Amino acid sequence: MREVILSVGVDIGTSTTQLVFSRLTMENCAGSHAVPRIQIVGKEVVYRSSIYLTPLRSAAEIDAEALTRLVREEYRAAGISPKDVTTGAVIITGETARKQNAASVLEALSDLAGDFVVAAAGPDLESVLAARGAGVDRLSETQSVPVANLDVGGGTSNIAVYERGNLKGVCCLDIGGRLVRIEHGRLTYLFPKLQALVTAHDIPLKVGAPADEGTLRRVCDIMAGQLAQALHLESPDSCHAGLYTNGGSPLPGEMRPGALCFSGGVADCVYGEAVEEAFRYGDIGVLLGQAIREHPALSAVPLLRAAETIRATVVGAGVHTTEVSGSTIHYAQGQLPVKNVPVLKIPEEEEAPLEAFSASIRRQLPMYQTGGREGQVAIAFHGGRYTGFRALQALAAAVIAGAEDIIARGVPLLLIVEADIGKALGNAVNVQLGHRKDVVCIDSIRAHSGDYIDIGEPIAGGHVVPVVIKTLVFNS
Repeated sequence: MREVILSVGVDIGTSTTQLVFSRLTMENCAGSHAVPRIQIVGKEVVYRSSIYLTPLRSAAEIDAEALTRLVREEYRAAGISPKDVTTGAVIITGETARKQNAASVLEALSDLAGDFVVAAAGPDLESVLAARGAGVDRLSETQSVPVANLDVGGGTSNIAVYERGNLKGVCCLDIGGRLVRIEHGRLTYLFPKLQALVTAHDIPLKVGAPADEGTLRRVCDIMAGQLAQALHLESPDSCHAGLYTNGGSPLPGEMRPGALCFSGGVADCVYGEAVEEAFRYGDIGVLLGQAIREHPALSAVPLLRAAETIRATVVGAGVHTTEVSGSTIHYAQGQLPVKNVPVLKIPEEEEAPLEAFSASIRRQLPMYQTGGREGQVAIAFHGGRYTGFRALQALAAAVIAGAEDIIARGVPLLLIVEADIGKALGNAVNVQLGHRKDVVCIDSIRAHSGDYIDIGEPIAGGHVVPVVIKTLVFNS
């Protein structure tokens, strides 16, 4: 059995917006007499859009009309209709994610871009997508040292470290080429965090002042130094902790890379692309790329070539967001797809005894009641210790006891299990509820509290469902 689906990635960044369409091939990798084991066995980018400047109405608002028109035109150019798209991601990244109307723009685009395209953003997710789009996960498999990808864009620098193909850590800093903007030889915009950073280093910089190349090179040297500190190549200074996006966390202390890759709009300048005019793009991106390339601590680490640079995040969004569930799943007909469902995760230490399991669900549910509204919630847990018949029956009873409030609502009971017990557990819950409640139970998927999940309509003969896990859906 082989099935091909179409995926789209739309990346709305601080500086640029672009799309890719990808073809994902799924295949049953199990034997003819075994339980089906559906896997994505092929990923191919089939169309890359032009790269556009992200349309803005003002410094605080995205031009939603122009953006929607841009996406429609690229669909037509690709010869693809929204109804042809099965999965993918629309993500809004970097400083653009902080615009006033970011959420409404994403909602409009997700409706345009197919029935199962997600609206997702966030520095952790962007770090992973950029690294995978740049090919660093695969590249790290050939290296004997950890490899860090730095996706340096207009508003943020997203860092992901891989070792032998495994993700080891992510972080994101407010360091980017569009944090200083220049028109007619003068500074027209200065990001507040950057203003505080340069003030701490006694550099005179303010909006309206002439754009002095020497001064701005000093600023970029300091920004490059902050990236070196994030990689533990230099000791952090007093300003460093305040530069993490949304108050995020740094890389683990032992996570020091032995090789570097760069992606994002600034990457080509890091790799040595010659640009004669320092302010060619109306910002400091060229100078920042040069400062990164010449920084002593960064240049001392071997530099590897990324498979994608400016297109890395959008390729990651179009190719690497989708997973497939396990083949032993249970779902109620007509209840899929579901989109943007918050995840309530039960920690493994609270899975036993089962009284603690039920209590964990009841304790956490009030956090998902927004403005008095009780919507859909996905309950996620490992479940690996409950594999026998009696254990599964007891687990089903504990789920029902903990999820009474959800069962009373007019929404399906949605369960996400890491262990391969989805079908058996879903059937057990369904029977114990007397078939009076729609139950969806998928397995082989790992999710965390704070994630959001999208589950698509069943594919591959109904054996599996496409799944997208979204972390930190919107920057604040």
